[in-house]
Amino acid sequence: MAVPKRRTSKQKKRQRRGHIKLQTPDLQFDATNGEYRLSHHVSPKGFYKGRQVLSKETTDAK
Repeated sequence: MAVPKRRTSKQKKRQRRGHIKLQTPDLQFDATNGEYRLSHHVSPKGFYKGRQVLSKETTDAK
């Protein structure tokens, strides 16, 4: 069985764990309807790249 030759110091342990963190979602401001949305996703009102891609009936059905 593999056993560490030396004890891992606090500094090395914290350096290794420095990149383990929660990431915030990349929100973009959509000027067409004035709301924030995820990048490359359709807005809640059905707009994508400034155009209406989902009709009103489709968004209400959800």
